[in-house]
Amino acid sequence: MGKLLPLLAMVSLVAAAEYDVAIEGFAFDPDSLNIEAGDTVTWTNYDTVPHTATADDASWDSGTLNQGDSWSDTFVEEGTETYHCEIHPSMTATIIVEDLMGIEKKSWGEIKTDFE
Repeated sequence: MGKLLPLLAMVSLVAAAEYDVAIEGFAFDPDSLNIEAGDTVTWTNYDTVPHTATADDASWDSGTLNQGDSWSDTFVEEGTETYHCEIHPSMTATIIVEDLMGIEKKSWGEIKTDFE
């Protein structure tokens, strides 16, 4: 239990991060992004033509973003999210969502960390 209290205090102090993806020159920049569960990604369209940010599995979709429009989504599940522009399917990118701080839930009351 002595190791667990500092770990819980540390976890409660971790704030979710925010990331920006520019849609520019008919591309997503960056085209690959590593984030942690709970982080938010905001897409902003800087092109003069409309675009979307749409999950390949259709689990999320920005809708049409005109020049200057932004849209955000918070990723809570670990895994790899590939996405594209519905209007310009050759525009593709990837978001890799990792578990928070390397914490792996083993069973109720037991936590394993990568830094033990």
